[in-house]
Formats: sequence, C-alpha cells, structure tokens
Amino acid sequence: MTPAPARDLTVTGVRLTPILVADPPLLNTQGVHQPYTPRLIVEVETADGVTGVGETYGDTKYLELARPFAEKLTGRQVTDMNGLFRLADEVAVAAERTDDAVDTGGLRGVQTADKLRLSVVSAFEVACLDALGKALGLPVHALLGGKVRDAVEYSAYLFYKWASHPAGRPAEQDDWGAALDPAGIVEQARAFKERYGFTSFKLKGGVFPPERETAAVRALAAAFPGHPLRLDPNGAWSTETSVTVAGELGDVLEYLEDPTLGTPAMAEVARRTGVPLATNMCVTTFAEIPEAFATGAVQVVLSDHHYWGGLRNTRRLAAICETFGVGVSMHSNTHLGISLAAMTHVAATVPNLHHACDSHYPWQSEDVLTERLAFTDGRVTVSDAPGLGVTLDRERLRELHRRWLDDDGTYRDRDDAAAMRVAEPGWVTPAVPRW
Repeated sequence: MTPAPARDLTVTGVRLTPILVADPPLLNTQGVHQPYTPRLIVEVETADGVTGVGETYGDTKYLELARPFAEKLTGRQVTDMNGLFRLADEVAVAAERTDDAVDTGGLRGVQTADKLRLSVVSAFEVACLDALGKALGLPVHALLGGKVRDAVEYSAYLFYKWASHPAGRPAEQDDWGAALDPAGIVEQARAFKERYGFTSFKLKGGVFPPERETAAVRALAAAFPGHPLRLDPNGAWSTETSVTVAGELGDVLEYLEDPTLGTPAMAEVARRTGVPLATNMCVTTFAEIPEAFATGAVQVVLSDHHYWGGLRNTRRLAAICETFGVGVSMHSNTHLGISLAAMTHVAATVPNLHHACDSHYPWQSEDVLTERLAFTDGRVTVSDAPGLGVTLDRERLRELHRRWLDDDGTYRDRDDAAAMRVAEPGWVTPAVPRW
C-alpha cells in the first residue's frame, strides 16, 4: 500500500483581522458594555493551502503584541505549539499595568504582561490546532486526546440590562428588552430557556446593592425550582457582605463566584460559609493555584482558554484541579463562534467538567461564521468535522473589519466605565469593595 504523501505544515502566512462586533448594553460593576466590542480574528495558512482560525481580544494592547508575533510565526511548523510560548517571550511588548486594579475589559483580576501574552498565544494555538486538524482530517478534540462527551452543557448568562444604548450612540437593535429588577431578570431567564433550552442560570451581579440582587436570585429560584443558580458580583463585596449573602442564598446557589477580591478574602469567606466559591479572578495563572488550593479559597476554577494560553493549557489546568479535588468549568467574556467552538472542543475532552460552562454567545447578534453554532437543550454538539468544524464568512469578516477601520478609536479598546459616562457623565469606576 502506497503511503499518503506527507503534508507540508509550514506556516506560510498569518492574517490578523481586528473587528468590532455589536454588544448589548449589559451592566456590570464597572459600568456598561459599549455598543461595539473589539475582537481579533487570526488565520494561519500552511504551505499546503490549509487555513486555521482563532479568536481573542481585539483591544490595542493585544494587537500590538499579535502583529510582531504573527511575523515571527511564518516559516515555523503548525505542530510546534510548545514553541508558541517561547515565541511570545521573544516579542517585545510595552510594560503592562500591574497594580491591584480590576481590568475593566475583562473583569478578571490583576492584569500583567504575562496574561496579555497568553491571551494572544491562545488565538494562535487554536488556529494552529484548526489547521492541523484540517490537514489530518481530524477534529480538534481528537488532537487533544479525544472527546468524553458528545455535547457540552452551557448556562444561561443573565445580565442586568438597559433596553437600549444611550441616545446618540450607534447600536444594533436587540429584542431582549430591559432587565433592571427581579421580574426583569426572571423574564430574561425565561427567554433564554425558551430560545436555547438552558437549565442553569448565572446572574452577573455587582450592579445593585446586594439585597436587590439577592431578591433576583430568590425570584429565579421560585420561577425555576431545582435549576442550578449562580451569582457573580465580580469582587464588588466585602468579606462580611459576601458571608451574609452566602448565608441568605446558601440553599439555592450552585456556587457564588468571586464575591470578594483576592485569595485571602475568598479563603475567609470559604471558611465562614458552606457555599462553594468559584473564581476566574483570583486564580487566572498556574502560579496562583498553590495559595488558593492550600487555603481552600476556591472550590470551582472557571477556566478560560483565552487567558490561560490555549486549549492544551486548559486541559493541564483541569488535570491539576482534579488532582486536588477542585471543580472546574469555563468562564466567558464577549466572544464569537470561533471561541465557542474552541471552548466546546476542549470541554468535550475534560472528564471532570461537572458544571455547565458560561457563554456570552447568545448575546452576540453578529458573527464571522457562515453558520452560527446552535444550542439545543442548553448544549452545543461537539463537531467531528476536521479542525474546529467552522467556516469563516469572509464577506461578513470584511464588513466587521470595515467598521473597525471606520471607527475613530472610540471602540477599539473596551472601556465599560467610559460607556457608562455617556449616560452618567459623573460616573467614576466604583472602588471595591463597593458594598
């Protein structure tokens, strides 16, 4: 039998396409989402003409690193994914803010130059895995060791929300309406359940005083008895407030996510309450794991392949969590279908994934794919097609890139506080703890 000819997996070109995608006026403790949010689409092409795609944050600081990174990637093998991290270290990048402030773009804790590098590497790694899968005729999950489930469960991601962006702001229309009280949150949850079949619900908190958000969770529990519920105030509470709310909602919460900032404060809350604590803020790097696990500060780590450095690092994180008896699930920020496909592939390979994953995808009315990924009964079916199993809609990609080109810089960097000042000119990002 004649062996198949070897594929030439040399990277011959990399395309970076920054885009602006519509985002609804979703509220959080920092402010409100802007009408448009930046994303970066990465395409890696091999000598055989195979192209893989990836996606990550599109803010200026990510682009400044991605561009020289893309230049250095040409001529390398798509199989050399370990080398992506060495390559990132070779690329010069301006010093990033490393104080204790919350990153307003991601609400994921202290931002460092290393986290920035990993967020960029993740998009290139996904693109390389997609290209390799297409070249070999294998789905990405097979390259990660094989799937252990045929569909991945996701949770409805509920937000306090305005009916529309402030007057005079460009915006795409949506039919979700406002949600500013318990009744509005319950109505939003019903819409998520009817449209997508979600059976668990997460509320983004830290927007209103804790008693108001506690009432919303209680209303959800009454409307959807037995459904797993989560509350995420993004570190807006003191330890005392966190303990109080945990006591009031302990009978209905699956877990409480980042009620307060920092591992020591989370550990204190954990010691004083029986409610499991989840995080995507105090454990966002491998270096942060020992303290958090040793002090019992978190019971569920919410991974995010974007800032953990890709899909293979996500599996590594899941294995560490399993070793120490800590739960694992997935965090989500505003993202499109490429990222959802990547999340689904890696989630399909994690045996100890016992909590539904987060996803902003239902909030995004725009995408760069020829076909949107679908939620059925709250789940996304794991594709067995080569690579990620998605196809770029190049015309739509050009349109969203054109929006980025036409922008005067207002939306090229996500800033929830600046967006809030359009409606409330005196708005200042609240100090934490806020309550």
